[in-house]
Amino acid sequence: MKVKEVMTADVVTTTTDRLLKDAALELAARRISGMPVVDGAGRVIGVLSEADILAKEGDEYERTGFLQWFLDPTDPWVAARFDAVSVGDAMTSPARTISPNRPVAEAASVMLEERINRLPVVDVDGQLVGLISRGDLVRAFARSDEEILREIEEDVVRRVMWLETSDVRVTVTEGVVTLTGQVATDADADLLPRFARRVPGVVAVESTLTARV
Repeated sequence: MKVKEVMTADVVTTTTDRLLKDAALELAARRISGMPVVDGAGRVIGVLSEADILAKEGDEYERTGFLQWFLDPTDPWVAARFDAVSVGDAMTSPARTISPNRPVAEAASVMLEERINRLPVVDVDGQLVGLISRGDLVRAFARSDEEILREIEEDVVRRVMWLETSDVRVTVTEGVVTLTGQVATDADADLLPRFARRVPGVVAVESTLTARV
């Protein structure tokens, strides 16, 4: 499964010259935790997240529910603190991005390794085409057994491994994949379960594949 199949295409963005308070108000109103920062050409130059806003607060204030404060734009403390601060001052830059044609498993690995909640999806020119979040990955993981089976047979067995489905039998039950049959080499018997395990929605892989050589 590719990133473009699960990403959100309609993305809320912001710009570097926007007031941080206004951006925080939009995050709270839309109930989102972050948004890409783009330049005039639509290229991603950073990401603004709740963490970026909270970092401006310091440790002396209570952080729990902090963004609720932004629901009241007339609050004098909020106005005094953020009116003169821009998104460009607070954003994380450069942004960690991903191509729409990369595997969903790669997006998951990047988010876990770098402890981030979202990745802007950009084309070869760096222009924003979508956003993939941890929520998108959870929805991908919740796919039906039929969808998982179809991807393993069509993408993994045929396109990646170049194997005949008549030689390999694939079944999926509640996310558990079972591989049986015979493949050409020990390498094929080792690689096929590994690739199948990376398909979104797969809980475990059980293989009794044997090699002809």
